[in-house]
Amino acid sequence: MEVLISGYRLLPHAFATFSVMYLIGYFVVFRNWSPKYRLDASSCFISLFHGTPAVFLAVAAILNQPVRGFASPNTDFQNLVLDFSIGYFTVDLLHYLIFIPGDYLFIAHHLATLFVFVTCRYLVAHGAFSILVLLVLAEVTSACQNVWTLARLRKAELSVAAKIHKNLAPPFYVLYTIMRGFIGPVFFYKMSTFYLSGKASNVIPIWVSASWVIVVGGAIFVSIMWISNLWLELFREENGEKKDR
Repeated sequence: MEVLISGYRLLPHAFATFSVMYLIGYFVVFRNWSPKYRLDASSCFISLFHGTPAVFLAVAAILNQPVRGFASPNTDFQNLVLDFSIGYFTVDLLHYLIFIPGDYLFIAHHLATLFVFVTCRYLVAHGAFSILVLLVLAEVTSACQNVWTLARLRKAELSVAAKIHKNLAPPFYVLYTIMRGFIGPVFFYKMSTFYLSGKASNVIPIWVSASWVIVVGGAIFVSIMWISNLWLELFREENGEKKDR
């Protein structure tokens, strides 16, 4: 199947921008942090510049799509948003491959995410509506998560970091649970039902759409397990504090 990709390609510029932002984070913003934290902090830094902008860009691209549907052709605006995210995930993947090669879960997550984005953008040129909705659901919690993560890194050393981490955890967990535990699975059900029915097979090969379903389903499952463990950890900490009083 031959697909003509039209429009401006943002990918090289996005990759270069996030690479520079990573270096700024490591050598400037977090230069006084302990070496054991600077790498993770730099990863959070570029995530801050991807997550929230990606949400606004994706929402705008979806709203400006003339015909919205799981098998609708990508618009140039949607392709730009996909390039933006591909650039970010590529840089962050390199971060893990070079500095934290043992973090297999994150490496697998980034590889799977890139597979979905790249096939949607450069192979089939259809289905960006579903991918961008999922991007919004995933990244709407990004700002909270990154601030929470940065505070978590320094909470043992800085009282203000410990306070931010403690106060931010409940609202972050609630928002994450709503997005990944409720809205996400509902949208995933509608998306997977459509794709596995073969209704999009004339523009998206079934092997591509089925792989999207597998990747997204796995990501949602892992997200639910992750946030469930965080809730359990929070409850244990609160119970421990009550017993100490």
